[in-house]
Amino acid sequence: MQDLKHLTRKRSIFSFAKNTRKKRTSKNTFNSLAEKKTRQSRLRVLLPILAIFLASYPLFFLLKSSSASLFLSFVKAAGKRQHQTAEQLDSYKGFRIAAEMLKNSGMTDKGLAAVLPDGRKVLFTIDMALQDRVRNVMAENDVPYGVFVAIEPKTGRILAMAGHSSIDPAWADAAFFRLYPMASLFKIITASAALEQKKVEPDTMFAFRGYSYSENPKHWSVKPGQKGQQMSLALAMGKSINPVFGRLASDVVGRESIMSYVERFGFNQHLFPGAPVVPSRAAVPQDDLELKLMGAGLGREVKISPLHAAVMMAAIANQGTMMAPILAKEIRDVDNAVVLADVPQSIRRLVTAETALQLSEMLLTTVKSGTSRSAFHDRNGRPKLASVDICAKTGSINGNEPAGSYSWFAAYAPAQDPQIALVALIINQDKWKIKASYLGEQALEQFFASDGPRAVHTGS
Repeated sequence: MQDLKHLTRKRSIFSFAKNTRKKRTSKNTFNSLAEKKTRQSRLRVLLPILAIFLASYPLFFLLKSSSASLFLSFVKAAGKRQHQTAEQLDSYKGFRIAAEMLKNSGMTDKGLAAVLPDGRKVLFTIDMALQDRVRNVMAENDVPYGVFVAIEPKTGRILAMAGHSSIDPAWADAAFFRLYPMASLFKIITASAALEQKKVEPDTMFAFRGYSYSENPKHWSVKPGQKGQQMSLALAMGKSINPVFGRLASDVVGRESIMSYVERFGFNQHLFPGAPVVPSRAAVPQDDLELKLMGAGLGREVKISPLHAAVMMAAIANQGTMMAPILAKEIRDVDNAVVLADVPQSIRRLVTAETALQLSEMLLTTVKSGTSRSAFHDRNGRPKLASVDICAKTGSINGNEPAGSYSWFAAYAPAQDPQIALVALIINQDKWKIKASYLGEQALEQFFASDGPRAVHTGS
């Protein structure tokens, strides 16, 4: 019985295992068949789709290429817009762009403007009435070489920037940015250094020897017991007395201090980074004679550009604060959106407001009783601009690039509330045409025309 039960139990176990294997086999067989049917169904769907795709691939590729081109165009346009927007932060780059396009400009209903090769538009700050007046004066007088720059002192906006040459017309295009001997305009720097040290004042009497325009420093000093001439610094500025400012540089200011103010006024450095202006330069005097020559404006290697000289005069007119020059009132992109606007920007302080006021007192004598009196008074001695007090400085020296006699005139007016600062440079040759002071007078006459919006009545 036990054996039978045992056999019966084994058979049951065997039968269960057998049945289990059959079920597993049956289930695997079903999956295999199902997978074959599914693959066949998928192929029936995918094959037609593949055929359609292969047939339409050239069209798909063309559309893809067009989309890519459109995308790249969008990226380039966005990059261009971003580049133009970035220029809004760089006033000197805007100045450079405007300077390059000035010769290709023309009048529009909004003022002087020019279109750049990339489609952008530049609107200039130029006062065309003033610009035309100085151009006509230089052309009518057939000046060999002439250049003129005028600036609004409080903002740095350029009101006029004109050049002319009867010898080399191409010279005029970049005449504003080249360097020329500074001559007696340097006396302003000498006086600034002395006034800032509180060692002198405009009415300080100064002794000297030698005639007014002497170029030999050996004869300028006054030794104890010797008799010499005496003159106030203010009158010496107006009459541009070389011995006075030579001695002032040597005996009062000193070499280190004079070079400190040379640097402060922007020499030997990139004062206008990115703008097409050659940096003004002034070498360190090697001895006392060279220091005296520099202080008097006779250092021939002290050179400045007309633009820098105009910015310097504008700074003194602006109570000592130098503003960056602005030539582009605005620049617009191809979509007429403003990408650069003329936002006034200060560069540095040259002198204190007190010193600027003292310099004005000294510079007033140039037109009233100094080297420019004849240019601003008629034959009867009556002032041509009686209602405007003009602060000015002249300079004259010989030069070689180009060859000729250099005549400078730098000014700002009215003295009480300066609205314009200007610099004129005329280079005459064998036969003199006009002096720079004449061009300056003509410009101020135009600017303060009695029937114009800037007419002032400040008293004489």
